Amino acid sequence: MLIGDVARRSGVSARMLRHYESLGLVRPTGRTESGYREYSSKDIGRIFHIESLRSLGLSLRDVGRALDDPGFAPAELVDDLIRQTRERIAAETELLTRLRRIGAAEPSGWDDVLQVVALLQALGSKSAGARQRAALSAADEAPVPVEALVEAVLSESDPNVAGALRWALAQSGEDGPALLAEGLGSPAAEVRKRAVLSIAEIPGDAATTLLKDALTHSDIVVRRHAALALGARGAADAVPMLIEMIVEESEGSNDVDAADALSALASDPALEERIATGLVDCLVHGTMGSSARRRLTQALAEIPGIRASRALADLSHDEDRAVALTATYVLKLRESR
Repeated sequence: MLIGDVARRSGVSARMLRHYESLGLVRPTGRTESGYREYSSKDIGRIFHIESLRSLGLSLRDVGRALDDPGFAPAELVDDLIRQTRERIAAETELLTRLRRIGAAEPSGWDDVLQVVALLQALGSKSAGARQRAALSAADEAPVPVEALVEAVLSESDPNVAGALRWALAQSGEDGPALLAEGLGSPAAEVRKRAVLSIAEIPGDAATTLLKDALTHSDIVVRRHAALALGARGAADAVPMLIEMIVEESEGSNDVDAADALSALASDPALEERIATGLVDCLVHGTMGSSARRRLTQALAEIPGIRASRALADLSHDEDRAVALTATYVLKLRESR
């Protein structure tokens, strides 16, 4: 079969077939009387083998080794190809993500494009200062896509940079909560914590709804931060969790912050008695230790209303001397006010 026929049937151009011949990959077994290359069925089979190996990403040099070296072991080469392919996919994915984010910023000119690129690069800098400056300038200099801010805040370990990123997210619009919600489902505890802290700083109903859902999260840290944020927003849903935080004595329980949140919520007359009743029920029916009962008594001190005052009066005669003294002291303070 002449080279033109081989090219038509194999899909390999005559030029490439000549290149294969120059590299010694495939040589036509014969020549016609006129001197034209003539390929045998075996030659054509080798061409198809070459193309198959090339489709796997092998270089022509490796193709030659694979076909001609009897001791050639493909496993190592295939593993190397897998590694190279993964690296290439990761690089292309990163480029695609960057291009999408630039597109989402809707740049009006190349100056805008370059500014967004500079900010995205700064967000990924090894310098905490550079990352913080990028976060603080994101809301003013150029509209950094929300996806980039979310990715940055969920991976940020520096508290100052994280604070700046949360601030930038709070200014960035309505898309933040939905993207941060994915962080709440992360297998990494630190990522979940960063997600709930970021949601807590975003105003609006979407963030509030996410925080309410987070009250039943499997992660106690997420539940606690959600309750504190909801307490600051005046949401009654947080009351049970805030009381639980006062009862529990563990690292990160934030009992003081929880008591402050309950006090703020109790300024609403509709919640005043509910909060007082919840605290009293824990004191009366709970089986917690002295320190927990003392914390509950101190929390009652900040709750206005008759229900709380009556409970404190009863507690001033409590069998636990520390609780009785605390209640007595609190009553005197309330009376002096």
